[in-house]
Amino acid sequence: MAKAPRRSSKPRENTRRTKKKISVLVTESVTYVDWKDVNLLRRFMSDRAKIRARRVTGNDSRQQREIAKAIKNAREMALLPYTSRVTTQRGRPRRDDDDDRPRRSRDEDASTNEFEPLEDTTADAVDVGTDDVVEEVSA
Repeated sequence: MAKAPRRSSKPRENTRRTKKKISVLVTESVTYVDWKDVNLLRRFMSDRAKIRARRVTGNDSRQQREIAKAIKNAREMALLPYTSRVTTQRGRPRRDDDDDRPRRSRDEDASTNEFEPLEDTTADAVDVGTDDVVEEVSA
């Protein structure tokens, strides 16, 4: 059986020391997190209405539990949304020089098709007879 590699006891030099985040609750000296205080709770939610993580907000575990419970209660009371849809435009990115070109309608695009239209092969198919049935409605 192979031995596990020995780990050095000294810390790595390339690790970064980040400044510890201070919670909004501590800076504003909030003692009780109220589910009706929507402005405070929105600060702990992302733009998609997700609850932000502790490492982002700087809360300790007790504060994070209180915040999560208050946000969920406010969602249940319809004060906060469960989700917020953020729409992004898909497709190729627009360039500035695209605005100089004249716009073509969809009809013009169809008429300038480079390919020949396909032959009509529906003449061989059996018609179900949708045009034969006509109902008259008496007034």
